[in-house]
Amino acid sequence: MAIETQAINQEKLGKLLANVVQDYGAVLSSALVLIGEHLGLYQAMADGEPVDSVALAAKTNVGERYLRDWLVNQAAGGYVEYDDATGRYFLSPEQALVLAGSDGPVDVPGGFRFTNAAIKADERIAEVMRSGGGMSWGEHDHGMFDGTERFFRPIYRYNLVDSWIPALDGVEPKLTNGASVADIGCGHGASTIIMAEAYPASRFVGYDFHAPSIERAREAARLAGVSDRVMFEVSDAAAFPGAEYDLVTFFDCFHDLPNPDLAAQRTCQALASDGTALIVEPMAGRSAQGNFNPIGRVFSAGSLLICTPNALAGGTTALGAIASDAAIEEAVKAGGFTRFRRAAETPFNRVFEARK
Repeated sequence: MAIETQAINQEKLGKLLANVVQDYGAVLSSALVLIGEHLGLYQAMADGEPVDSVALAAKTNVGERYLRDWLVNQAAGGYVEYDDATGRYFLSPEQALVLAGSDGPVDVPGGFRFTNAAIKADERIAEVMRSGGGMSWGEHDHGMFDGTERFFRPIYRYNLVDSWIPALDGVEPKLTNGASVADIGCGHGASTIIMAEAYPASRFVGYDFHAPSIERAREAARLAGVSDRVMFEVSDAAAFPGAEYDLVTFFDCFHDLPNPDLAAQRTCQALASDGTALIVEPMAGRSAQGNFNPIGRVFSAGSLLICTPNALAGGTTALGAIASDAAIEEAVKAGGFTRFRRAAETPFNRVFEARK
């Protein structure tokens, strides 16, 4: 369809194209973040000492000519600082924390590993959108699995034990004294291991339908020294074994499930009479317009590329990553729960408590 040029508002067009250029730069620069991590460039700059491309090349054994472009790109994106007086670049403490550290509140390279893996499925997702089919989690690029763990693990490390569990009614004393916990959709086991480290008197079982992730989780538990109180098993969320659990958890996965109501039903059956379900979900608005912001943009894209296709690969219901509180509550109560509330939140998360 031809567009009449006289109908074009040049100011609006200019703003749109400015956003497009910003996005072009973001997509291309995400690869340079991963390259920077792979080559140890952030680690080499983590001490905060100013360097130019020659000095950074000497520290990292990386070709100096490539580093000229890499440094300009990183400074343009605000990922490194630049001193105009000396022509040198450096990492601020804040940049070093999230780009070169392992204990920061966000793992920036890990997040880019996750997003870059997701966009590699664009052609396949276009096909399933046309057909109405799905694409299972395990069909994604291998970077998805490691990247997802790295993206979410700092969030859990900073919030799970310090604020989310204390926000649940009566759960923390049970865990301290010794409780039985099932972590559904555990992936590589980050959430399970964090809880096991914090509550050594309790026993934990992590379940996930993706067998390679379970293998990674078992190795992670061994390395963390918690294998005496943690097990990992392959299981579907709607059919995991066990009974009389004090706590059943879903960390950023309930919305991915093909049949969330059946998973809720199985959870209700598996819990002790006074047990609790903890459901952590991405932050989302109560309406479509509530997601018209940077966080909503990220999670709606992730929902289309990852969450909804996985749900539709095995079922007919897809909550997706931006499901409203009401939609999640409906699925949970369809499984037999009678009490449901938002117990806590962060800028990235909603934390729900469900009881029988």
